[in-house]
Amino acid sequence: MLTLLEAIICGIIQGLTEFLPVSSSGHLALAHALFGMESSESYLTFDILLHLATLFVVFVVYYKEIFSLVPAFFTMIGKVFRRKFSLSEYTKTERCVILLIIATLPLVAAFWLEDVVAAVTAYTRAVGIILIANGILLFVSDRLARKGERREELSPGGALGVGLFQLLAVFPGLSRSGSTISGGLLFGLDRKEAVKFSFVLSIPAILGANLFNIPEALGTEISKNELSCYLAGMFCAMICGFAAMKLLLYISEKSKFGFFSYYCIAVGILAAVFG
Repeated sequence: MLTLLEAIICGIIQGLTEFLPVSSSGHLALAHALFGMESSESYLTFDILLHLATLFVVFVVYYKEIFSLVPAFFTMIGKVFRRKFSLSEYTKTERCVILLIIATLPLVAAFWLEDVVAAVTAYTRAVGIILIANGILLFVSDRLARKGERREELSPGGALGVGLFQLLAVFPGLSRSGSTISGGLLFGLDRKEAVKFSFVLSIPAILGANLFNIPEALGTEISKNELSCYLAGMFCAMICGFAAMKLLLYISEKSKFGFFSYYCIAVGILAAVFG
C-alpha cells in the first residue's frame, strides 16, 4: 500500500524529472524498485495522476501559446481544404500546429512497444544502461548545438526527426524532454525554441500515453488514506514541476546542458551496477 512519504517522494521525483532532461519514467522505475512498490492498479492510478499533475504545469507556463494554437488549428484545416499546401501560406502559429502534428505522429508506433517497455521497466540494470545512453545523447547534442547557425523554426523533416526521438523516449531512462530537446538542437533549433517546442509537444505525448489507462484508473477503488496520498503526491509534482520548468528555461538561456548529461551517466552507472 502506498504511504504518504512514498507519495511525496514520487511526486517530487516526477515533478523534477518530467521537465529536466533526466527521464521521469526512469527515475520513477528506480524509485518503485527502491521502495518495493509492486505493479498494481493503485500504483498505475498514482502514476497517471502524477503525469496529469505535471501536464497541468505546462498549461500554466505556456497558456498563451497553447490557447493560440486552438484557433490556429481550425484556420490551418481551412487552408488545407482550400488546397494551400505551401508552408509560406500559413502563419507562424499555424506552422507550429503543423509541426506539432508531424512530431506527434511517430508515437502511434508506441502501442506496439508496450510489452517491451514493460519488460525493460522491470529490469533495473536495463533502465540504468538507458540512462547512460540518455546522458551521452545530451552531451553530443549539446556539443553539436554550439556549431552552425541556429533557427527559430523546424522544417517538416526536422519535426519528424524530433518525433522519432520522442518515440525512443517511451523506454524508461531515455528522457522525453531530453530526447526532444536534443532532437531540436540536432535539427538546427536554437536552445530556447528547442525547449519550448519540447514542452508544448509534451501535451499530446502525455495525454496519449495515459489515454487508454485513464478509464481503468477511474474504475479503481480508492480509500481515503490513498486519496490523501495521491493529492499530496500531485501537489508536490506540480510545485516541483513548475520549479524544474523555470530552471530549465533559465539554463537554456544562460548556459549548457552538460550537467544533466553527467548526472544521467552517473545515476545510470549506479543503477546498472547495483540494480
